[in-house]
Amino acid sequence: MLQDMKQRQFRRGRIKIPMFVVCVGLFFCFSNVNASIHEYRMEAFSPKSDAFFFHGGSEGLYASKLHEPTTDASSETKPSFKGKSIISFDPVTFVRPKETAKSHHQMQQNTGLVEAIILEVKDRARIGGSSLKSDAICCNKQLADQGSCNQGEVIIQHNPNNLGWPKRIKTFFQGDNEEAKMDVETVEINSTGMYYLYFMFCDPQLKGTLIKGRTVWKNPNGYLPGKMAPLMTFYGLMSLAYLVLGLAWFLRFVQFWKDIIHLHYHITLVIALGMCEMAVWYFEYSNFNSTGTRPMGITLWAVTFGSVKKTLSRLLLLVVSMGFGVVRPTLGGLTSKVVLLGLIYFIATEALELVEHLGNINDFSGKAKLVLVLPVAFLDACFILWIFSSLSKTLEKLQMRRNLAKLELYRKFTNALAVSVLLSIAWIGFESPPMHSMGKEDGNWQALFVEMTFLQDVFQMKQKIKLYFNATDPLSEFWQIAWIIPAFWNMLAYCLLVVICVLWAPSRNPTRYAYMEGMGEDSDEEGIALTGNSGDMAMKLERQAIGDDLEEDKRE
Repeated sequence: MLQDMKQRQFRRGRIKIPMFVVCVGLFFCFSNVNASIHEYRMEAFSPKSDAFFFHGGSEGLYASKLHEPTTDASSETKPSFKGKSIISFDPVTFVRPKETAKSHHQMQQNTGLVEAIILEVKDRARIGGSSLKSDAICCNKQLADQGSCNQGEVIIQHNPNNLGWPKRIKTFFQGDNEEAKMDVETVEINSTGMYYLYFMFCDPQLKGTLIKGRTVWKNPNGYLPGKMAPLMTFYGLMSLAYLVLGLAWFLRFVQFWKDIIHLHYHITLVIALGMCEMAVWYFEYSNFNSTGTRPMGITLWAVTFGSVKKTLSRLLLLVVSMGFGVVRPTLGGLTSKVVLLGLIYFIATEALELVEHLGNINDFSGKAKLVLVLPVAFLDACFILWIFSSLSKTLEKLQMRRNLAKLELYRKFTNALAVSVLLSIAWIGFESPPMHSMGKEDGNWQALFVEMTFLQDVFQMKQKIKLYFNATDPLSEFWQIAWIIPAFWNMLAYCLLVVICVLWAPSRNPTRYAYMEGMGEDSDEEGIALTGNSGDMAMKLERQAIGDDLEEDKRE
């Protein structure tokens, strides 16, 4: 039954995702993507035990910096929420079936109850009857007779250390009205934590009730969710880092422009794309923080820059590992295979990133993400295997030719890649926080939380295949450090790019590291040191090896 609930809960994600992917090119100019503003469009409640619920949203919120009531400077009556963390109902309406509405008299009062429940994740065990040794979520006659709760309402055990929480907001249907509208209400958050919003009702006669409207979630410094807020600063700093790297590379590029090889243009393109990606992401997050919505056009540009940069970065590592421009003049028959792999990777990454960023913060189907995650994980594995396989062959060729200068260059490059792999493995271990015990005393409500948020939050991880199996933090209790995970992978990619820039920097003697067609590749100081008959023999062997490489390229 829990699996069916999860499928119904994520129905919106399955329907919206394909529409965004297909129509993004047509509507990005005038469409906005909801983010901290969670919209509900006539959506249904799902059954759970003896209750019906609708997941209204979940976000990490920081405590308000100001607690005194304030007013906007432009209006004496309009409240200001600067420096405050809030959840605002703006407004929300419930629509029950006509048959249910007609079964009541026009003059009757309180003919149906829907409750909005806001709770911090640490208070999840206080929802439901687990503390009363009952599996019920709603208060029944027996529990009501014991004075434990009010019949027909969701059972809530308030936190003695945080009075009034978990918070309950009641909305009643009146008479034979089909609609019940919540009062416009704003809940101030005074404690930092991961907050969940659920709309629930216990009356089975309300089965088929729909919800429409929206809620607005805001942190003290803006609308960015707690998980994403530190990333705005990070992207700003990374923009400056790419700018510094770009300036240093440009000065070197201009200084030795006559000695530039083809590989240098590829590196320049990757630096430029990285600079644009970080800058656009910073602008997108800044706009999101100010307005609470994500314009699809800006997000699409940021996602596309990122996908192109990721693809070209992997292709750069691959062609460098193959020795392109250093031990072989062309990729030969491998060119089409490399281009095809890059094209497929770009399409898969673009689709995944669009799903990640276009839509409500917590509104995507885990299954839909999994379909897009696995191809990217598989293609990443293909790149890794091909890169290290090519590196091994390149090092072997350089050792056979006794080209010490180029061999040392590639050994440094190999060491840098090895260190990045070790750091990646260590980081993957860090990504898995210690599993928290989830005892039976938490009851059905905790099972509901685990079931509904399992796939929803773990896909924030950058390591694609690790994402699906990381169920150790299903309730996002580590949301405050979640930003470190994407930040690490961006930093690691930047460091690898810096290493390549240092090793293959333009210089006065590019022929020392570049492939030379007209003469033996060992034209550096090691090769020139050979004299006499042995030198002639070495030159002949070198030319024969180059000819063999060219024939091998043609065959490939």
